[in-house]
Amino acid sequence: MSASTPKPNNQPGGLQPTIFWRIAEDIPAHLKWTLTVSSIVLPLGLWWGVSNSGLVNPDFLPTPIAVVQALIDLHSKGFLIQDTLMSCFRVGVGFFLAAVVSAPIGVAMGTFTSIRSLLEPIIGIVRYMPAPAFTPLLLIYLGIEEEPKIALIFIGTVFFNVLMIMDSVKFIPKELLETTYTLGGRRHQVLFQVITPYVIPNILDAFRVNMAASWNLVVVAELIAANEGLGKRIELAEKFFRTDNIFACLIVLGLIGFSLDLFFRWLQRAFCPWAID
Repeated sequence: MSASTPKPNNQPGGLQPTIFWRIAEDIPAHLKWTLTVSSIVLPLGLWWGVSNSGLVNPDFLPTPIAVVQALIDLHSKGFLIQDTLMSCFRVGVGFFLAAVVSAPIGVAMGTFTSIRSLLEPIIGIVRYMPAPAFTPLLLIYLGIEEEPKIALIFIGTVFFNVLMIMDSVKFIPKELLETTYTLGGRRHQVLFQVITPYVIPNILDAFRVNMAASWNLVVVAELIAANEGLGKRIELAEKFFRTDNIFACLIVLGLIGFSLDLFFRWLQRAFCPWAID
């Protein structure tokens, strides 16, 4: 076939897919950046247009400028940094404890059928119990200080981490393990030098996904018996009908979550370059 001969067309109806609709293929960098910027600019533009149109009461939908002013006011009064740091502390401690517990248990459950048979049924049951439903018990058992808030984040995260990590281990190619044994590898070497490095990218990805659950739960936790935190600030804003403050806190929560998502992606690129396409 000569260089000028067109490539065979395997698309139904003889239609070639456009760049936008490519399946499992990269798109040009300029298009990727255009779409990325559009995902932020278009919603902001729609918000600005609706809130300034006069069709909606500004008490219900404040303008972007009003929300920015609310952020400035919260910062000038010292609330923004104080609440953000407290929420980050609660999420950080609760999620860290969940990560420390879930990683070895998930790897063990994925590696050993006996451990999976022992733990998977009870974990499968408990993970369907809404974490906020444990709040009354946590307050009774742990009091009203930081412990119940951190425990709520732990409970709402640890079981999902365990099952996602377990599934990633279960899908390790059998040929990889058999080759290790053929080359003289022992069981502990298979576990620590083959299985564990193989699933580290999946562990980081599970943490990245489930970090969102932790931030959802910290807002719930701070609505109960808390003096500071972004969730508490939202509750106070609701009580005084300050929708601009609510929007401001929601934006801060979103920016923190997006930053953490980028952080976990950076960890994957830095420590697991073999797993990045």
